[in-house]
Amino acid sequence: MAKPSNLGSITKIVDPQELYRVITQASSQNPAEVHASSKRVEELLDYFGTFDGLHEIAATRSVPLPVRKQSIIQFKNKALNHWRSRKLLSDEQRVRIRSRCLTFIDEEDDTIAECNEVIVAKIARQDYPVNWPLLLADIMDVIRTNLEVLCGSPNNDPRSTLALRRGLALLNSVLKEFSGVKLLAGVNTMVNIINQLHEVMFDYYSKLSSMISALVPLALSDQRTADNLIVAHFMYKCLVKMALWLWPRLFHPQGGFAKLEPWFLQLFQSSTGQLKILFELRTNLVITLRASGASDRLTLLSIDRLTRHVRVFGKFFRRLQQLKPDKFVQLPTGNEIVFYYWDRVVQATNGPPELIQDAPTAVFPVRFLLQAMVLFKENLSRWTPFRKGGPKTETTLSQEFVEDAVRLLVTRFIPLNLADLQGWMSDPEEWVNLEDKENDQWEYELRPCGERVLMTLSSQYKVYVTPLLETTFKQIIAQPTVDSASVIQKEALYCAIGRCATHLREVIPFSQWLQHNLLAEARETNQYYPIIKRRIAWLIGKWISDMCSPANDPNVWDILTHLLQDRGPGTDSVVRLTAATALQECVDTLDFDIDVFVPYLPTAVTELVKLMGETDTIEAKQRLAKSLNVVIQRAGTRITPHAQMISEGIPQLWTAAGEEWLFKIQLLVVVTSLVSAMKEQTSLNGLIVPLVQDGLSPGVAVNLDEDALNLWLAAVRNSSSLGYAGGPGLIDLVPLAVSLLSDNLDLLGKIVSIIESCLFVDAPAVLQSFAQPLMNAFVKALTGQAIMTNQKDILICLQFLTQLAPATLWGQAMHFAGLVSHIVNLLNHDESSPNLLTECIYLLARIALADRQMFLQLVSATAETMDLPEAKIWEAVLDHWWRQFDHMSEPRHRKLAALGIASLVSTGRPEVLDRLPNEIFNLWTDVFFEVKESRSLAENEDASPLTLHWDLDQVPQSYYADSESTVEFDRRKTFLDNDPVRTMQLTSYVAAALQEAERACGGIHIFNQYISKTDPTLLKQLQNELQGE
Repeated sequence: MAKPSNLGSITKIVDPQELYRVITQASSQNPAEVHASSKRVEELLDYFGTFDGLHEIAATRSVPLPVRKQSIIQFKNKALNHWRSRKLLSDEQRVRIRSRCLTFIDEEDDTIAECNEVIVAKIARQDYPVNWPLLLADIMDVIRTNLEVLCGSPNNDPRSTLALRRGLALLNSVLKEFSGVKLLAGVNTMVNIINQLHEVMFDYYSKLSSMISALVPLALSDQRTADNLIVAHFMYKCLVKMALWLWPRLFHPQGGFAKLEPWFLQLFQSSTGQLKILFELRTNLVITLRASGASDRLTLLSIDRLTRHVRVFGKFFRRLQQLKPDKFVQLPTGNEIVFYYWDRVVQATNGPPELIQDAPTAVFPVRFLLQAMVLFKENLSRWTPFRKGGPKTETTLSQEFVEDAVRLLVTRFIPLNLADLQGWMSDPEEWVNLEDKENDQWEYELRPCGERVLMTLSSQYKVYVTPLLETTFKQIIAQPTVDSASVIQKEALYCAIGRCATHLREVIPFSQWLQHNLLAEARETNQYYPIIKRRIAWLIGKWISDMCSPANDPNVWDILTHLLQDRGPGTDSVVRLTAATALQECVDTLDFDIDVFVPYLPTAVTELVKLMGETDTIEAKQRLAKSLNVVIQRAGTRITPHAQMISEGIPQLWTAAGEEWLFKIQLLVVVTSLVSAMKEQTSLNGLIVPLVQDGLSPGVAVNLDEDALNLWLAAVRNSSSLGYAGGPGLIDLVPLAVSLLSDNLDLLGKIVSIIESCLFVDAPAVLQSFAQPLMNAFVKALTGQAIMTNQKDILICLQFLTQLAPATLWGQAMHFAGLVSHIVNLLNHDESSPNLLTECIYLLARIALADRQMFLQLVSATAETMDLPEAKIWEAVLDHWWRQFDHMSEPRHRKLAALGIASLVSTGRPEVLDRLPNEIFNLWTDVFFEVKESRSLAENEDASPLTLHWDLDQVPQSYYADSESTVEFDRRKTFLDNDPVRTMQLTSYVAAALQEAERACGGIHIFNQYISKTDPTLLKQLQNELQGE
């Protein structure tokens, strides 16, 4: 056995016998053996030789099939990601594996063969053509040899046919893999592959297609027919892979692909012709079989394979259209084939409905008709004579053609069919859920696809479609609708009007229609009218949300609230659920007028909450919760009278939801919106507190933490107090905030915001009960692994804290938590961020400004804790006070630094006074200059003497922390207006501080010893500022 490469750590070599034994256990039917072997399998996958051993086991036909399957699956899942690993594979083993891959060419088991296709493709991507130069030649030899047997031998050879199928599947897989390569080497390889294969594969397919085109009904029961069909199908798929890769590159002048363009055009034109031949052939065969009643296995297999083969042509055309829609219409026979497809749609609708089924044996399979409608829809924008910009196309549709298409869609495809109605009756909620997903699934269902084709026709041929729909509307609207057929047809027309609303708003009098027709129809008790009522609700939502009419007509709300609450005859849950969605769409518009809606608000809210309790599926509950949320948001404070009713229903819904996290998230969003809309209402605390606690509990928080935090923050920001008489208060959540602050880095930013908001509501209450644990949590977060942004937020929060509560509530806690010690360490650390250090100085300045004696005590206690002389602490603080001054860009911060240092000067501490002559006087004069400038500007504007130019501007938006439209915004604004930085006159404060310092240090003589060291010019400048000169 080859030895592993001597690189890095030593890799163990697998024992082949143990590997076989473990893989055998892993493929056992005994769960205990599988469980026991799983860990060892994982270990062996990291051994040298394991991949080669697995591949050998899979290739050995004498090994039991389950063991072979387990081996090749393990190889596929693990080895391909480590194919170039020199620790796990040697070059010799890679050669053996590549060679062994082609031994699966006649593999009978589909699972093993499909895994081998993936393996060959992935290895080829890395090794072809350099390390696996004969791959393509070997595969083509298999295809050529066995194709000759298939076409030349009168007898069926199953083994040869199997090898041919496997070879074509391998080639298809390799082509698919290289089609996705974007790097130049891969592109060049794909070009070489196409150059080798395009002609020969086209010839092979042409030979087989001529045989298929001559099929007769009796031949369908022949195994040879089924074989020919599947082989032709795989061949054509290979041609399609090459053509689709080539198609967008034909238009790159520098690509060198022009020489392949004739082949591509030949393939496309022959494909359009072949599609017509095959479809007509298939149609005739199916009709004959239906008449004869033949249903043997081989006949059904042949029809299924023929149907799949016909469908692959549509996939090819559709993909060409998607890649280059403007070029697709210019292809020779391109428009012709799309018209052919549409003619088959017309043909299908002219026959009995049972001819259209979603089955391979249908005369008109649904999937084929969908391909036809999608191709037609996407080409419409290229055929319009009214197209703005771009080249004009010679293909345009006549008025007669367009009108016939519209009639066909409205009468045959858009109406609800029997299957729709059966689904409606058997599971109403699921039916509504599926209807809501039509926007994503329209290419896979006839009715929504028909609606999209109609919308495109209406957009591209407005001059034809609008008058036709207008005339049809006037005819239908006046006719009685009493039986199921007329109800279904009217529903289809209403659907068409809603889908084309933006093009019909000028010709359909919506308000009159509401008043004279829809109001009455919404109250009709006819047993068939749920069909109409559901569409009326949908139509109103569509019309209003598409801005075709403003949502200020009381009849809109009259109809929707009636449909929402009606539980009498002629309605059902589908109508109510649709009305709920329509209500949301109408409310959530720019033109929504709350004053018009207010009379209907109680009914809307009550019924939405009621429906949430009645519905069974989580999807329906979520949809209703979203509707309720939008109503709450748009109603604003008008929702307050109904808040109690809404909140009373939440706990039961929450409990019943269990682990349906998406619905619980939506409930949290609803309560958040309710809190935000009500403002300053604390009556919901009894609901908010347990919701937040549950949402952030272990095992739940991973799903709900973000939305629970949003609710918490909204509640605090819109509360006037943290307590609540007679019930739980937001103050009860502070311990949870403290816990998350110290232990949860992921939520740190939002938690700091919540604590900050709590402090703005009632900082003394928070600190009286939780000062020490809160300060401990702050320091733990600062000293932990919190990112810079979070650390900055914490320091800003602490700055607010020092202003919002007296120092007696936070000073001791700061010391015991080690906050000042941490700040001193930051100041002494050479690699600390300047931005973070600046925030530290702001905090120290706020402490000094709030209580200078507390500042002195903190410095003294910190020196003792750190076992340092106080002078060292003062040195670090004062050094950075001066250094960080240059990092302070906003005048309000520079004034804060000046006020803070003035407060420290007033203490008479010699460490501070020593810095007066230079650093402190320079700092003050800098700020005085800014104030002087500003005062001059303000005086010119007759403003207050204390108005500074930075006062005239707004503070940065970040100051308000996204609290706009909450009660907290006003609190922050008031707080800002009363900030000492804005209310104190700096010159007066500095003058008073110098006088206090003179007294504190022992008198004028001692004080002059500090002052005398000042530069005379600087001292004179300072005196002039202080004297107001």
